[in-house]
Amino acid sequence: MKQIEKYVKPYDANFTTMVPTNFVKMMRTCVIWQFIRFVIINIKMLVVVRKSH
Repeated sequence: MKQIEKYVKPYDANFTTMVPTNFVKMMRTCVIWQFIRFVIINIKMLVVVRKSH
């Protein structure tokens, strides 16, 4: 690990935050997509709960 840390510069240009694309912004604000994701997550939760009982 020390060898890797030797080459990592914390404020280098490679460590900037990602800027969301227009498509990502649209998907984050689209109510229809958020509802679909909500339903999918709830179905996954139901599957997990059903397996535990």
